[in-house]
Amino acid sequence: MLTNIRQRLFRRRAQWEQNLVVLWFGNFMAGVAFSLIMPFMSLYIDTLGNFTTAQLSLWSGVTYSITFLVTALISPWWGKIADRRGRKLMLLRASLGLAIVLGAMGLVQNIYELIGLRLLQGFFSGYISNSNALIATSAPQEKSGQALGTLTTGSVSGTLLGPLLGGIIAQATGYRTTFFITGTILFIVFILCLVFVHEDFTPVEKGDQVPGRQLIHELKYPHLIIGMFVTTMIIQASNNSISPLLSLYVRQLMHHGNNVALVSGVVAATPGIATLIAAPRFGALGDRIGSEKILLGGLIFAVFVYVPQAFVQNVWQLGALRLLVGVADAALLPQVQTILAKYSPHSSAGRIFSYNQSFQAMGNVAGPLIGSSVSGLFGYSGVFLSTTVLVIVNLFWVRQNTKVLREEHEIQK
Repeated sequence: MLTNIRQRLFRRRAQWEQNLVVLWFGNFMAGVAFSLIMPFMSLYIDTLGNFTTAQLSLWSGVTYSITFLVTALISPWWGKIADRRGRKLMLLRASLGLAIVLGAMGLVQNIYELIGLRLLQGFFSGYISNSNALIATSAPQEKSGQALGTLTTGSVSGTLLGPLLGGIIAQATGYRTTFFITGTILFIVFILCLVFVHEDFTPVEKGDQVPGRQLIHELKYPHLIIGMFVTTMIIQASNNSISPLLSLYVRQLMHHGNNVALVSGVVAATPGIATLIAAPRFGALGDRIGSEKILLGGLIFAVFVYVPQAFVQNVWQLGALRLLVGVADAALLPQVQTILAKYSPHSSAGRIFSYNQSFQAMGNVAGPLIGSSVSGLFGYSGVFLSTTVLVIVNLFWVRQNTKVLREEHEIQK
């Protein structure tokens, strides 16, 4: 029966295309689930005890960061297992584990239980990184950029829609119900992966697997791959140095007027809209002219987009520039993932993408710390200028680390 359903739904599609369709939807649902609870997490924490303003800020920061810290530490281990046992198994492990953990967050009675579950959330991370690894190893190399760019739009569009849905659900039914709905969504993702995702994978014995250090040394371009890990961290730090403060900047531009929350939501969503449209197109273009060229172009464009955000006079100017930030974002992380896919052996894709997830998590932790420190000294405008500095550093870093690709393309010509 399940075979007949698959045949009807995915008639005339290659196996990698079927996986891409299912994992796009899985990434979309995961993006919705992860972002559904974030808009009111601090408000939920406030219901778990009698906290002062300083205590609430502290617990909110710990609750937010602990997931990314654990993700950074645990991802390489999961990646090693993925390369031995298969990426589909890791997709099932992540989606089912997160379904249980996030659903249980609706039952907590104090802040310590919530932090413990957020820690477990980091432990069960890896759905999106293993989706990238599975598509990277199954899609034809000449279409890997377009495939990974398309896959990225799933999580981006889910993250875009999640906060809006979360706010509506929390307002209508309360915070705890939202966690139960989030757990249900992720359980649906688990079922979809179990039934529809297929991977041709031969398990590798533990003793036959190349150690991580040896793996890096045996890569064709080890400095390129390590360079892309660092690039991912800087991209995430750049994006996340601004995101937590964006609503406060909007409030300042609106002179504490009405509908700040609504306008902040719209401004926060605009980059995702642009990324959703541009990422597959940049991916296809990168397959033709080289992903490193798209990445460098995206960083140069980002410099010219971030600087004027520090000097805007009204929220509409900010919104227009944030839309352009989304265009820049579409040329960044998807291209990094494509480079990792093209220049890493398929047998080690799980570890490579998990290492990249670790660096991404470190950027998620470092970004808000940078933003809050700079804004305290120089105001909100200073955050955009400091982010510009990060982007410029990243530009020179990428230019140096992709030099070998440009030389290779010249030889091929």
